[in-house]
Amino acid sequence: MPFGSKVKEPFRGNAYESNNRFWRATGKGQSSQDNIARGKADIDAKSLLAGQVNTTMKQVADQYLGQAENEKGADVADKFQSLVRQTMNTDIADLRKVGEQKYYDKKTNEYTVFIAYEIKKNGMLRFMKKQAKVDKTIDERQREVIEKVIDEELKKAEAEDDTDSGN
Repeated sequence: MPFGSKVKEPFRGNAYESNNRFWRATGKGQSSQDNIARGKADIDAKSLLAGQVNTTMKQVADQYLGQAENEKGADVADKFQSLVRQTMNTDIADLRKVGEQKYYDKKTNEYTVFIAYEIKKNGMLRFMKKQAKVDKTIDERQREVIEKVIDEELKKAEAEDDTDSGN
């Protein structure tokens, strides 16, 4: 087999995949120094998480704005990206590390670290809504759209919370 043997990486499966209540991501980092491997895994996981949030917000904003308002849609999408960036750069209480594993390869003298994060969607969305209110680069019209989009997503996340707690 030309690919080599299949490796099962940690943090795979439903518990580590995003759903209606959580955004989740796993990062991987390698280095000869364990703290650097850990830092790389951390950055990897957080940027994957931010990417998912960006994609979701862009899709919802596109649906909300429709095709006719495409130019306006683009600037709102940019604002969302900067909100996501700002939010990921603060210590959000709802960002939780759900796993970390470290491996050492004697042959290569390298550490490989895997880190898994999850963030509650409604916590992240509420935080972004607060950020949108204080962000001076967002004008009134954009803020209106952003808040409507976030409210749509909050409804979904909270409906999911309700069905889960009812079980």
